[in-house]
Amino acid sequence: MEFSEFDFHPDLLAGIESLNFKTPTPIQEQAIPLILEGKDLIGIAQTGTGKTAAFILPILDKILDEPEDQYIKALVVVPTRELAVQIDKAVEAYAYFAGISCIAVYGGSGGSEFAQERNAITRGADLIIATPGRLIAHINMGYVNFSHLRFLVLDEADRMLDMGFMPDIQRIVNTLNPKRQSLLFSATMPQGVMRLARTLLRDPVTISISLSKPAEGVRQGAYVVTEEQKLPLLVDLLKDRIGERILVFSSTKQAVNKLFQKLKSRNLNVGMISSDLEQTEREKVMLAFRNRQVDILVATDVLSRGIDIDGIDLVLNYDVPQDAEDYVHRVGRTARAAREGAAITLISPTDQRRFQRIETLIGSEVEKLPVPASLGQAPAYAPSKQATEYRRGGKPGGKPGGGSGGGDKKGPFRGGRGRDRQKGKGGKEKV
Repeated sequence: MEFSEFDFHPDLLAGIESLNFKTPTPIQEQAIPLILEGKDLIGIAQTGTGKTAAFILPILDKILDEPEDQYIKALVVVPTRELAVQIDKAVEAYAYFAGISCIAVYGGSGGSEFAQERNAITRGADLIIATPGRLIAHINMGYVNFSHLRFLVLDEADRMLDMGFMPDIQRIVNTLNPKRQSLLFSATMPQGVMRLARTLLRDPVTISISLSKPAEGVRQGAYVVTEEQKLPLLVDLLKDRIGERILVFSSTKQAVNKLFQKLKSRNLNVGMISSDLEQTEREKVMLAFRNRQVDILVATDVLSRGIDIDGIDLVLNYDVPQDAEDYVHRVGRTARAAREGAAITLISPTDQRRFQRIETLIGSEVEKLPVPASLGQAPAYAPSKQATEYRRGGKPGGKPGGGSGGGDKKGPFRGGRGRDRQKGKGGKEKV
């Protein structure tokens, strides 16, 4: 089907058509009609499936059918400021011809931004996208009025629970119009999210799309290495990719800073982002990366779900994420909306069991690539015993992981098709 078949308001349809979006993704095709019917909804979908448009478009359509007044009509609660900004920009694009007012409300900004948020809230912006902590700060001031709220969306609910936002979410919900329509989106459905859904939603319809699997367009590979081999291998992987857009993930702020300094000292065009940076600095770095002024961005998992940039060529996991689900979200930064991309993970001996859990989660074995011979002997990939042997100081047994070197460095994870990405049906990029 095409977006024109949803019978959207003409002003909204004009915005969609101006973006050259023609064909909805599976979650959009399934969720939009249900939301337009007024159903409460549970959407199980990872990033990159088009879930933002799946809930934003029908909400915008319904807002356009409402009379203009001074009440807030829709609230989208998200775990991170990056995701809040991303959704705010999406609303701005979709509603370009519609005149709908929207503001992103998130922490890390100064007093002038807080005042701007307060003014929008008190005037009754049509749609607010907020992180829990910042919204609670406004609620505590006593001027937030959600008595006429029509729509509540909890996006990335599993992430919000992991980050400890449950008490804030419950407090926010207690201030809302009980007759609202509620939508919950999550990449996974652990027990905590199920309990939350039961308390917030009325007879919800559940849609599940591609749960816990990387997009088909992601070419996945891994190098089994010692801890000492990781940095020289990273530099080797990056040096021939000038002009490509690359995300390097590490699990700690300290490692991100160290990697940034090491790569910068080798004259690579690199930036970094972590929660240590002020919001203005983070936005400056993100803008440079988006505009291709920076080729390589080193980041913590703060970006694994909250970044929406087209044409990321490579995601490189410098270390294996603690949570197997975070691997899916890191990898989901590339090959978005039917495009293609690559993801490489560096597996140290103590990370092997963790990576095995990732392979179990995604239901497939990730190809182990040959380590360059110049880096020396590489460990074997033996998750059941490797970590123990390595800690005891024993030599890795068996065949080195993926071979110890001499492989073709111009293989499927080197170079590639660059910016010539695959489009969706009809030659257009999907939402």
